[in-house]
Parts: sequence; structure tokens; C-alpha cells
Amino acid sequence: MPNSQMVSEYLPFMRRYARALAGRQSAGDACVEAALKAILADRGIFEAATRPRVALYRVLTKIWNSTDLNDTSEPRDTQLPVERRLAQIPRLPRQAFLLVSLEGFSEHETAEILDTDAAAVRDLVKEAGRELAAEIATDVLIIEDEALIAMDLERLVEDLGHRVIGVARTHSKAVSIAKAHAPGLILADIHLADNSSGLDAVNELLPMFEVPVIFITAYPERFLTGERPEPAFLIAKPFQPTAVSAIISQALFFERNARRSDRRATA
Repeated sequence: MPNSQMVSEYLPFMRRYARALAGRQSAGDACVEAALKAILADRGIFEAATRPRVALYRVLTKIWNSTDLNDTSEPRDTQLPVERRLAQIPRLPRQAFLLVSLEGFSEHETAEILDTDAAAVRDLVKEAGRELAAEIATDVLIIEDEALIAMDLERLVEDLGHRVIGVARTHSKAVSIAKAHAPGLILADIHLADNSSGLDAVNELLPMFEVPVIFITAYPERFLTGERPEPAFLIAKPFQPTAVSAIISQALFFERNARRSDRRATA
């Protein structure tokens, strides 16, 4: 693909990332413009690139980290409302979180973009999750029949600053807890202790509570077939704690973003 065509394809996503990174539209667009100038000045950037999109974001990141564009003065009321919260997070954790959660890069791709390693990326995303949780702390219902896994999830949730309203081992217990204490987030295993289904419990609860749901299962392939609506957030067992932390923050952040957009659309 010619360089110009490739850049054009990814340009809207680069703008989205830069605007979220800056918390301001003008500062984000200025960063993308500077990156495009750098690319035009050195077309050899992509000659050895096996992953062109990663190469583009590497350029964009270097521009961002080497200039004062992120400090561009701009009236508060012209900042993007959701991205303004992200802009309060320190620079590197903010970049790692957005590259993984918003742009969909893997940990290894993000590490390449940021000139670090995958372990550092996991730590940065976790730090961003804690910062976000301070703004979007919520009540969490855990539906999990394995005691040790439930304890791990409870500890992860509380470390992020959220509150666990209960741990349910069965469908009926999950519904009972949720009716007594409305959750803001649900973490749900699929297969429960009494052979009931966490999926059925969630389907019963969602008409009552509009909340993000993260499914945790040892059999993700059964739910990622492409033959029916699939879970937006699905974690495979055994899971990495940092991955769970990142997905919790991602689910809550983008759920709040979507809800805010819906309110604007109906205003």
C-alpha cells in the first residue's frame, strides 16, 4: 500500500488517539500535523516496518513526548469532556492505557511504540486504572463459584478503588445480591456451582441495571464464534491480574463515555 494511502487510512484513528491523549482537540490535531510532517520528511520510516500502524504511532508518540504540545493552553470549556479526565493521568500511563484500551494494540505492540517492554506496559496500564478508578469508583458484583478465584477478583477490584457488594456462587444468589444492592459493574463466570449459568443471571439482571459486564470463563472459544452477539468484554482463565485490572477500567471508562454521548444525543 502506498505510504499516502496507508497514512490516510489510519489518520482518523491517530487524531482520536492524540485528542484523547491531550484532552483537547486543537492540541491533539497539532500533534498529528507535526507527525505527518515528520513522516513526509523521512519516507524511509516505513521501509523496514513490518507493522505500518505501529510505525505510525511510534512517530506520533515521539513527537508528543518531545514537544510541549501537550501543554498547549486552551480554554477549559473547549476541552473534550471525557478526555479531560484522562488528561489528568501522568503521561506514560495515559499513553499505555489509550494504546491498549482505545486503539487496541497488544502489550507487545504498545511496548514497541513506547520503547519499553511488555512488563512495563502492564504496570503503566495498571497505574492508569488506579487513577481512573479514583474518578469512576463503583459497586461491583462478582459472580464466581471458585473461592480462590473469587478472592483474587475481590482483591483486584478493591485495589483499584472499587467496592465489592457481594460474591455469588449461583444464579439465584447473584440476582438476590443485585436486587438488594444495585451494581455498577458485574464480573461473571459462565458456569456456576449448582450447574446454573452466570450468563443467564446476567441476562436476567440487565433489564434492571444498565451496567457493563465482564465475563470470565475457561472456555472463551464457546462464546467467540461469530454466530451470535458476543460479550464485549471476555477474559479467559487462567487470567493475568493486570489484564483484568485494565479491562475493568476500560469497561467503566467507555461505558461512562457512551452514556454521556447518549445523553447529548437525546438532549
